[in-house]
Amino acid sequence: MPLPFEFIIDGPPVSQQARRQERVVQWKEEVRRAAQQVWAAGELPVTEPVMIAIIHFYGGASMDVDNIPKHVLDALKGLVYVDDEQLTDITCRKRDLNASLRVTNPSSVLAEGLGRGNEFLYVVVKRSLDQEVID
Repeated sequence: MPLPFEFIIDGPPVSQQARRQERVVQWKEEVRRAAQQVWAAGELPVTEPVMIAIIHFYGGASMDVDNIPKHVLDALKGLVYVDDEQLTDITCRKRDLNASLRVTNPSSVLAEGLGRGNEFLYVVVKRSLDQEVID
């Protein structure tokens, strides 16, 4: 499967701090199923360095942004990429669907999610950029 790879998951994410572990397990399975619907059947996980962006589009109460990525990353490991060691960058954002929201040049996947008008999570996995460290 060529990168970038993107998909959406309808509904609110489950917090990293959720008390009910069965709900956490269900959420990881939901994320993995949503990814599997797009990831080519039989396609092996990529082995190169990757970066991931996650955006939670919500329409009411929202959770803390730092509680969103953990379960998504766990669900993608072994399917989209081999191991967490490959992750070089993780970006997680939340955006209120009821606020003045401006999206420039959305992909067809993101446009589909926005067109539904309901809360969803948008996930995109890309090849990691070459990195340079400057003193």
